[in-house]
Amino acid sequence: MRIRSWATAVTAAACCILPLAAPAAAEDKPARGVAWSASHETATASGGRWVERPSTGGLLQVVAEGRLANTGEGCYSVWARWQFDFVPTPPRKQATVCGNDTVDVRVRQSYMPTTTGSIAVCKGTEDTRDCGSWQSLTSWPVTRP
Repeated sequence: MRIRSWATAVTAAACCILPLAAPAAAEDKPARGVAWSASHETATASGGRWVERPSTGGLLQVVAEGRLANTGEGCYSVWARWQFDFVPTPPRKQATVCGNDTVDVRVRQSYMPTTTGSIAVCKGTEDTRDCGSWQSLTSWPVTRP
């Protein structure tokens, strides 16, 4: 009987103490889902991507999270472009970094079987005229983490 009481006490203590442990720093977290990366000149963006259903229900969404880092001068931006049922949409800026710095990138878009998306790092903040290669966000397998 004593062993059972002791085991119950240890289990209860672990349930109370473990949630209080400090979470890992953002830099220590591994990328979720499938890895993605894009770069141009001195800037690189990378992270993970997956498909999820919002907690409120509704359509599936493609989610890409990561970091945009620049090791040189000037500004660079991450742009995403989407195509729905073979109809392309204009690229949209997702994040910008200027100078030697790092910023978070988070892209979220509704997803249907005919949705395709890609991401690129471009020089400057205004347009997509000077970019690295566009990288797919919807090539498979993309799975829920």
